[in-house]
Amino acid sequence: QVQLVESGGGLVQPGGSLRLSCAASGSLFSIVTMGWYRQAPGQERELAATITSDGDTNYADSVKGRFTISRDNAKHTVWLQMNSLKREDTAVYYCTADGTRFVNIRWKPFTSWGQGTQVTVSS
Repeated sequence: QVQLVESGGGLVQPGGSLRLSCAASGSLFSIVTMGWYRQAPGQERELAATITSDGDTNYADSVKGRFTISRDNAKHTVWLQMNSLKREDTAVYYCTADGTRFVNIRWKPFTSWGQGTQVTVSS
């Protein structure tokens, strides 16, 4: 198992900033893509941002120019810097990682999800 632990959520006023962190742990694994998804009450989970091990990034249109995703491959950690937050950014944010892990003499693909961290934007 590759476990993901998120931190950094909380309550912030509109226009404010938050930084989310997510660290992966386990044994004998290699991560290709890490990212953040979010789910608002009553809505489906949606992509916020992803980043590959080569540093290629992808953002939802709704967060472009406001959110920045970054990662440290050696530390298996990804961050999401969220600026100019809006009320509609309120959601549970989930970290995700895709890659391969060594299980029973073979490398097998995996996808892991964190438990989520609440971000609330409100005055």
